[in-house]
Amino acid sequence: MKPEGITADWLSYVLGGAVGSIRQESIGDGLVGMNIRVTLIDAPPELPNSVVVKLPSLDPTSSATGIALRTYEREVKFYSDVASTVDIRIPHCHHATWDESSGDFVVVLEDMAPAHQGDQITGCGVESAELAVVALAHLHGPRWNDPSLADIEWLDRVSGPDHGAQLGTLWQMFFAGFSKTYRGYLTTEQFELAEQFGPVIPAWIDGRDGPETITHGDYRLDNMLFGVDSGGPPITVVDWQTPGHGSPATDLSYFCGAGLLPSDRREHERQLVDMYATALTDHGVQVDETWLWEHYRRDAFAGVVMAVVASQVVGKSDRSEAMFAAMATRHLQHALELDSLSLV
Repeated sequence: MKPEGITADWLSYVLGGAVGSIRQESIGDGLVGMNIRVTLIDAPPELPNSVVVKLPSLDPTSSATGIALRTYEREVKFYSDVASTVDIRIPHCHHATWDESSGDFVVVLEDMAPAHQGDQITGCGVESAELAVVALAHLHGPRWNDPSLADIEWLDRVSGPDHGAQLGTLWQMFFAGFSKTYRGYLTTEQFELAEQFGPVIPAWIDGRDGPETITHGDYRLDNMLFGVDSGGPPITVVDWQTPGHGSPATDLSYFCGAGLLPSDRREHERQLVDMYATALTDHGVQVDETWLWEHYRRDAFAGVVMAVVASQVVGKSDRSEAMFAAMATRHLQHALELDSLSLV
């Protein structure tokens, strides 16, 4: 679906009432999808004042990636099949459809305004990070070690020797292109670590063990909306295009590794990991602290993989380059400081 398909008649059908006149504006900086806020100018009181409509990216490279990697399909199926079984605050979904033949999709969501979007480039303060790790526990906790997740075919699974070999191949395909653009952002030590990590990716994947749960897969600031004095929940998590079934430590390390600036992360990460573990107890989960810290350290590389691979398969812009540069430098520094390579 394209933006011109968002008409008053179509929204009236989706929302179950005549919406009257509407106004559209593009919001956010989605790399694989696009978000449009639709204001319902004279809708009746039983309908929302506005909604956010999520559509495929207009960039051909990004949309092809969304179809090939099943991200559009997964977002629709997350809202329809999984969202009600977790306890993290997400926007209410009014409508979600995906066309199997074309890969096209559309999702109509609750508008969380006036909440403001986090910024992966500038990073966040400790208070926002605390909200994020507690919210993450409320995603992971309800389906911790839930065997029925294995029956959900469309969930992304980052485990097993086949996946390790595939990821290693993708790294080899894209690392030269990544290096061409981002080598100048990295210190010599950071770049050498990236070079050393590539050949051991299969072992890194194969070494994951322990509990598994539902995961977000891209748990970073750009996918979080924070409440403000004038309204909005404390935190709402969006962009459910990469939900998976895997290690909970991956989401946690991925967020902390680049969500905070390195100085704040160094000072507060043990506190944040402990806060996450404590929040899991709300769902009856007792996590082994030694296991959690070790896998948190190992998965400092998760953000490195995202920076290398994702930067090469989505449309390019000044902001995307700045974002992937921030992610690459912070995640590699995270892995250096935690001596993550020694655990692979």
